[in-house]
Amino acid sequence: MHDRPPIVIGAGPAGCRAAATLAAAGLAPIVLDEAPVSGGQIYRRAPAGFTRPYRALYGFDAARARRLHKAFDGITSSIDYRPDTLVWDLRHGALHCLSGGRSEEVPYRDVILAPGARDRIIPFPGWTLPGIYTLGGAQIALKHQGCAIGSRIVFMGTGPLLYLVAYQYAKAGGGVAAVLDTTPFAVKRRAVPGLLRGGSTFAKGLWYVAALRARGIIVASGIRPVAAEERDAAVSAFLYRDAAGTQRRLACDALAFGFGLSSETQLADLAEIPFAFDPVQQQFLPERDIAGRTSVRGVYLAGDGGGIAGADAAELAGERAALALLEDRGHDVDKPRQAALERALRQSAGFRVALEAAFPFPADIAAGMPDETILCRCEGVTAGEFRRAARALDADEINRAKAFSRCGMGRCQGRVCGPAAAVVLAAALDLPPERMGRLRGQPPVKPIPMALVT
Repeated sequence: MHDRPPIVIGAGPAGCRAAATLAAAGLAPIVLDEAPVSGGQIYRRAPAGFTRPYRALYGFDAARARRLHKAFDGITSSIDYRPDTLVWDLRHGALHCLSGGRSEEVPYRDVILAPGARDRIIPFPGWTLPGIYTLGGAQIALKHQGCAIGSRIVFMGTGPLLYLVAYQYAKAGGGVAAVLDTTPFAVKRRAVPGLLRGGSTFAKGLWYVAALRARGIIVASGIRPVAAEERDAAVSAFLYRDAAGTQRRLACDALAFGFGLSSETQLADLAEIPFAFDPVQQQFLPERDIAGRTSVRGVYLAGDGGGIAGADAAELAGERAALALLEDRGHDVDKPRQAALERALRQSAGFRVALEAAFPFPADIAAGMPDETILCRCEGVTAGEFRRAARALDADEINRAKAFSRCGMGRCQGRVCGPAAAVVLAAALDLPPERMGRLRGQPPVKPIPMALVT
């Protein structure tokens, strides 16, 4: 067991940096990644044969993306890299992986979890119509498939990703009809002193907004979604209330939306890492120290899977977690480098607080979700059905409400509907969201063929 190589799960910014750090120390880590090629979502690579240059794909982050790709490509001959591999269970010192249609058990001594994040959504009437995507889904279409999700697209939600994806579409020649932010302008303005600590990151955000406005694109703040309209079995328009409360209608053939990001925590849950409610990010997160160590021996966390911090911080966290793993294995590590990484991570955490203040999760939208809205698309459960089940059966905790309503029992296991459902439940019972708990992770964390478990 002592000779087993360390394992890194995820090959985004955190996982790539962790693997490079371990390889530099003379180890040959196993890197398991669900994607076909390294880079993660933020630095997702174009398919082989695509000719769009780095600058076109990644904009201001082109140099970072190129560096990360080059660094990881440079170590693939000295590590055990396994792309297209889904880790669907983790427990008792073993991982269960799906690759090429076959399941394999991989024992581990120590593992760095770097699973990244996903879009955080709030359902609204019509959100399941064809032509409606999450912001991350729209970005994948543009980066990885070289296509737009529509010819007249509305981008709606809040957070830095909203403006980034809209700008990427506009720069690529996509038809961006509007960018609609649920955060009031006054809230963002109050957060400016904290955002200034982000330096170039804040400057890039201002550039995106200015570039969108310069193209004549509608950019509005403080909106509230009303509904998506349907024609010919697809989205045809988006209804919303502007900051003054006036209802408006925008014709569109596609809509991309998202309200920040949620950490991918299922594997951390299966590893039995304790969780705690984070009042800044308004979600339950696995507990770790700044070095990435958890209370579970041999399990480390890095990147957005332990709390949303962004790509730059994820790289730093990946290196720091790898150094912690090396130190725990008895290797000599660079103490000044450890200290420098921790200083940078603390600074990044301070900027994250400012970002969350500038783009808060609009819990009021989720709390006021119309009863007819499909809350859980997997099981077809509406918000009204969920509320009635919770109230009638005294479901004062999200897993109890799940059992009574089936909300969160489908293919996504609540990864999509769970965050909003917790807010809906809290509002229905007039309790704070942290009292609702969190949906417990269960294997398989994503759908796998039945033949593998029978």
